[in-house]
Amino acid sequence: MWHSADMPVPASAAPDAPAPVNVVVGDEELLVERAVTDLVAAARDVLDSADVHDLLAAALTPGELANLVSPSLFGGGCVAVIRSIQDAAKDVSADLTSYVTAPAPDAVLVLTHAGGAKGKGLLDALTRSGATVIRRPKVTRFGERLDFVRQEFRRVGTSARDSGVRALIDAVGNDLRDLAAAVSQLAGDTTGVVDESVVATYYRGKAEATGFTVADQAVEGHLGGALEQLRWALAVGVSPVLITSALAQNVRSLAKVGSAPRGIGGAALASELGMPAWKVDRVRQQLRGWTPGGVAHALRAVAEADAEVKGGGTNAAYALERAVTSVVMARSSGGPQP
Repeated sequence: MWHSADMPVPASAAPDAPAPVNVVVGDEELLVERAVTDLVAAARDVLDSADVHDLLAAALTPGELANLVSPSLFGGGCVAVIRSIQDAAKDVSADLTSYVTAPAPDAVLVLTHAGGAKGKGLLDALTRSGATVIRRPKVTRFGERLDFVRQEFRRVGTSARDSGVRALIDAVGNDLRDLAAAVSQLAGDTTGVVDESVVATYYRGKAEATGFTVADQAVEGHLGGALEQLRWALAVGVSPVLITSALAQNVRSLAKVGSAPRGIGGAALASELGMPAWKVDRVRQQLRGWTPGGVAHALRAVAEADAEVKGGGTNAAYALERAVTSVVMARSSGGPQP
């Protein structure tokens, strides 16, 4: 039976025999396309010499569905893929709903629906009539993206540490196609376990020139590294506003985690603060050497830099360098050194 959970599943989870009518629902293009591909492959494994038809619902005319699912003159089964059924004409929608109650033998129908309000009545009717619904919604949460990349590494048979998974997302961004392609490249070009250093080797510049890399270096007290990453980030076009935002988020995280009562476990604190558990663990490590006074000073320094890069100053790069230096100096000392 098809996995109907909201999260992506690997291709190996595909069934031996798909249902006569399947509706893949969602607007995550890569995941929808994979589900369709898996269904078609599974259907062709079951149906001997199956013909495959693939077209948009908007191009389908009333009565044409019956021709699509009819066996060919040479025998064998049929697979019909009809995409974006939310755009189907009214008469075509009626044909689809009627077909589910009496599907053709030796035929598999694969439909896709974007998952929004448009065409929801048709989707509901297909569901009530017995169509198998496979949901592939948009991946929006960072944790879901981490899970996706982990699954991609498993798909290609490559081991990856969590540090490597997070570094790859930082380097490549949120687009699932880009992330899948990056995983394939790393799997093909490297051996052994993929970690943060491997990702940095392949995506140096893009991976390292981010606001959060600058911020991590600063709150950990690495002045030289923070300034180097800052200059590189600005050189490759990272917005100064994004850098101050990253600095502010990191310093605020220090304040939140640092002020929490002692003895609270990582998972419980993560839930209370609305942070991922891995983030709480990382901030706890970064807190070493910080005092409440130092955190307060760092917050003021970042706030001043933020005002300058948003128009209050004339030199954003200088303002950022001063902020990074102030954050590093605030660590351990509780404030600026004389």
